[in-house]
Amino acid sequence: MAALWQCQVVSRASSPAGAVRQASLRELNLAVVLGRIAAASRPPSRAELAAGTGLTRATVSAVVDDLIGGRLVTEAGPAPRTGAGRPARGLVLAGDGPAGLGLEVNVDYLAACVVDLAGTVRHHTVHRADLRPVSPADALARLGDLATRARADARRQGLTLAGTALGVPGLVGDGGLVRLAPNLGWREVDVPVLLRRHLPPVEPVTGIPPLVVENEANLAALGELHTVSSDTASFLHISGEVGIGAGIVLDGALFRGARGWSGEIGHIPIQPEGPSCRCGGRGCLEQYAGQEAILTAAGLTWADLPADTAATRLAALAEADEPTALRALHDAGTALGVAVAAVVNLLDLDTVVLGGGYAPLAPWLGPPVLTEIDRRVLTAAWAPVTVRPARLGPEAAVVGAAGSVVRRIIADPSGWLAGRRASWMGGSRPTSVRLPGGNDPPR
Repeated sequence: MAALWQCQVVSRASSPAGAVRQASLRELNLAVVLGRIAAASRPPSRAELAAGTGLTRATVSAVVDDLIGGRLVTEAGPAPRTGAGRPARGLVLAGDGPAGLGLEVNVDYLAACVVDLAGTVRHHTVHRADLRPVSPADALARLGDLATRARADARRQGLTLAGTALGVPGLVGDGGLVRLAPNLGWREVDVPVLLRRHLPPVEPVTGIPPLVVENEANLAALGELHTVSSDTASFLHISGEVGIGAGIVLDGALFRGARGWSGEIGHIPIQPEGPSCRCGGRGCLEQYAGQEAILTAAGLTWADLPADTAATRLAALAEADEPTALRALHDAGTALGVAVAAVVNLLDLDTVVLGGGYAPLAPWLGPPVLTEIDRRVLTAAWAPVTVRPARLGPEAAVVGAAGSVVRRIIADPSGWLAGRRASWMGGSRPTSVRLPGGNDPPR
């Protein structure tokens, strides 16, 4: 997580000082100090924060007091002694303050996740079911049940939900409208309207929408971005499920494209006259390297194999050198490599991350992907490409969704602190928020 937070600190600190009003200066100081604490490799003291930011010790002390009072920061053990006198106490992100709720709808599962300010997963649950025959309204009602249970668990742990982000395997338009999710059979689905009655209330925070709907592969890429070191700032994250999606990260930022619809790698044609795809095209990558395609080629029956064990079962067969499974994985990796090579040629990326169901299969998918990259990428001889499994594996999208909420607070903590200040002064604060469509969610 340190990489993005550090970038945000630099960006905000570059604002012209003469144009900043007093309130804006305070907001800037809050963000700079909180960002430094979040990005630090060890808990910094107040004195170290003052030295690192150029702020006076009095200013840093006042800002830290605000952050502690707002349950954003807490004091840890003493920082390492640097001289005579009593050692200063280090500062860390609080584990009992705001949290993000992440949700995910996929073809064969629903998931909910709660992540605290420090990026620690505090709750994670998955409901396995084939959602293709289920209506969008029913699928989102089931998801609402998972969200309600997640919120109850978060409250038991002393956490306050500050927002919700939902990942969907499809094209998401303005206002959370899912234009098309071909593997689910969704078209023009107004997710916020359908979900609002089932979504638990969150703490109203200025600057944080109560609900954000995003492509699940984009959220998975963001989740991966905040688990890697700052020297991996550009990569292609591929989520291999029934469908195949990709998130593109360039210089530490998600590349969304002109309309926010980038990354549909699963519908790159591998064979223009190949089998029909649910998107309406022919010969798409999903028909050769999607989870169902690999299982079928390996001689496994999709309907009889629980979704959560598919990748595990394939890996076990491959480890046992079962020839049909090895051939299925090799052929899928070859098809995947053809598509990946096209993306690398276009964007000059040096890292490819295999996520979702691909992560446990990376030892067998990776080599043929690299073979195709070496064969097809113009610069491969001088600029080798790394192919590796995702660190978050199948949980990347839902963890990335929850993490996106708390990172908004890290970037601009003033909205959260404004609500906290109202409670300190005895002011009343709403306990629910109004979502698009006009009706409040149930308490």
